[in-house]
Amino acid sequence: MKSVDLNSDMGEGFGVYQMGDDGAILRCVSSVNVACGWHAGDALIMHDRAREAKVLGVGLGAHVGYPDLLGFGRRKMEISPKEAQCYTLYQVGALAAFAKSCGFSLQHVKLHGSFYNQANQNAELAKAILEGIQAYDPDLIILTLSQSVMALEGQRMGLRIAQEAFIDRHYQANGQLVPRSHPQALIKEPRQAVDQALNMLLEGKVCTIEGEEIAIEVDSLCVHGDTPKALEFAKQVRVALETHGITIQPLGTLIRSSH
Repeated sequence: MKSVDLNSDMGEGFGVYQMGDDGAILRCVSSVNVACGWHAGDALIMHDRAREAKVLGVGLGAHVGYPDLLGFGRRKMEISPKEAQCYTLYQVGALAAFAKSCGFSLQHVKLHGSFYNQANQNAELAKAILEGIQAYDPDLIILTLSQSVMALEGQRMGLRIAQEAFIDRHYQANGQLVPRSHPQALIKEPRQAVDQALNMLLEGKVCTIEGEEIAIEVDSLCVHGDTPKALEFAKQVRVALETHGITIQPLGTLIRSSH
């Protein structure tokens, strides 16, 4: 029987501003990526999401972004490898403190937005980030784009790599996501999301925007918490997976320890 993680980005409100239905989505997924205050999120939100994840038995991950609240971390920044490493450690450490205060611990790290995209294509950037995580805690899982530069570099280093695929985004022939600036970047209907998820898991393929199918490896499926129909996507995909005999489990259960 095949198993997969179902993850969602969340905790992306800030102060009085709310983003997504975190409480409901938490009950549909097996892992969550919580914003750590740089692209979104704040201390109160981080504390509450960590506590709720523990209660529900959901794997907790640090969703690490650029220091870009106004651009929601989706604007490209030119930073050095050392900056990338330190930005990551700063945010991971922050969420780890909230997790520890709840008697919980971090399961994984996932980059956000432009930081995610750049590290998945830039080997020097990816290596610096991975080395920082390895020095902090080599048992943390790194959740990253399937078959990306970061996934391959992390595997080479012997780290716990979880390969991620998206149910709510279209793909290019090179395996990268279609940029959000493109009119066809997003999958907007739950039925399409379900079909893409099942094709990825049952056939190991995804249909690209160019109309061809490419191979894809999937440990975890992601639904973005800020997608307008995110909750409906998460609910319908979960039901479809379980109907096809696919077990949904947190990454910590699926990805073997590096020790």
